[in-house]
Amino acid sequence: MWETCSTLFQNMGFCDLTGGMLIMWAVSFTLFYLAISKGFEPLLLIPIGFGALLANLPTEGMTNKPSGWLRSPKDGIIEKVAVQQGDTITLPRVEKEGELPVAFYLKVINQKTQAEELLSISFESSGRITRVLAEAGQKVVAGQPIVETHSTKTGGFYHYISLGIILEIFPPVIFLGVGALTDFGPLIANPVTLILGAAAQLGIFFTVVGASLLGFSMQQAASIGIIGGADGPTSIFLANKLAPELLAPIAVAAYSYMSLVPLIQPPIMRLLTTKKERLIRMKSLRHVSRMEKIIFATVVAIACILIVPDASALIAMLMLGNFLRESGVTERLTKSAQNEIINIVTIFLGTSVGITMTSDRFLSPQTLKILALGIVAFSFSTAGGVLMAKALNLFYRKNPINPLIGSAGVSAVPMAARVSHVEGQRADPHNYLLMHAMGPNVAGVIGTAVVAGYFIATLS
Repeated sequence: MWETCSTLFQNMGFCDLTGGMLIMWAVSFTLFYLAISKGFEPLLLIPIGFGALLANLPTEGMTNKPSGWLRSPKDGIIEKVAVQQGDTITLPRVEKEGELPVAFYLKVINQKTQAEELLSISFESSGRITRVLAEAGQKVVAGQPIVETHSTKTGGFYHYISLGIILEIFPPVIFLGVGALTDFGPLIANPVTLILGAAAQLGIFFTVVGASLLGFSMQQAASIGIIGGADGPTSIFLANKLAPELLAPIAVAAYSYMSLVPLIQPPIMRLLTTKKERLIRMKSLRHVSRMEKIIFATVVAIACILIVPDASALIAMLMLGNFLRESGVTERLTKSAQNEIINIVTIFLGTSVGITMTSDRFLSPQTLKILALGIVAFSFSTAGGVLMAKALNLFYRKNPINPLIGSAGVSAVPMAARVSHVEGQRADPHNYLLMHAMGPNVAGVIGTAVVAGYFIATLS
């Protein structure tokens, strides 16, 4: 009886809980609080928070990888093979770095110091070893198969769902929905706001420099810097191409700061503007015809893809969604893109991001650096848009721009535009800035995608 109870308890997950997991529970509950009680981007924070909670529970059949080939992660020489054909590999329920079964030891050359380093390469899935294709002293290249394992069990549910991120499916689909939901009329009616959207990319480049000075590679620095665009799908898209090892903290930082726009931006906006500037009332925007909007979507798609082909997937889906919206003859497709498609993908994208937030990854110095750099990027992007609006007023004295709309140049659509509007109404309850702010807001979406394409083209 005692042995049965002991076995039953060991099969439960209580023994696998750690202090780090409990800390991450608190992080998850904080995200729930911000989403439910404060209303900060609940469509994003609730899936991310729930995914983070699952990531810090001893789950089975959720994230485990299917058996198959284990490949060499780098070029090097095999120092020692730690397994042999016929061995059975069993990964623990909670995978901890340094405690996973080691397949082989690889001698590599550090590219910075040119010194030799010894890496222990661990298994990524459970199973029985059917083939060992490497031996001590053999030279291998990155991606070369080393060991093959087999198991009758398939991979976990979120192993396959997360392929939507890895295979770069989710971000463009999200852009399809964003395009279908977005009215480009305010940008067309006031083209000068395109400059505000461009200026709001300042934080991206400032943070790239800062991240590189902190020891990150240029690929990693660019992936971190794009957080300043406040565009979660673009951040995921870029990080997956340039720095997949940092995908989890970058995605979490990008979506977290997007949801915290109402907290982060207002103090910066008030600091950089005077009461007189916040009271500026802008003239009503002219009516933009459907034909103008259709032509705009087509021209922007062609121009952006020709300029930065590496951003084609994002730009194409954004403009396709908008083209569906403005054509007036695809109501069913437009509604699907605006509702069912984007809602389903948002659920899976959010939980896939959250389920990467394991305590050993999230509670690390590197992640904390990324979170700190993210807030710097976001703050400088906000400041860049506001300051550019103030600069433009030197030339637009007859029809001045309210600098508050400059902060909407970040890509958090439409939250950033709403924040500009709310701040304007705090100064003047009868001032309506929402439609004016939508111009730089949608310009920021295009601008961030173009910057991401530039980084991919120059750093891949």
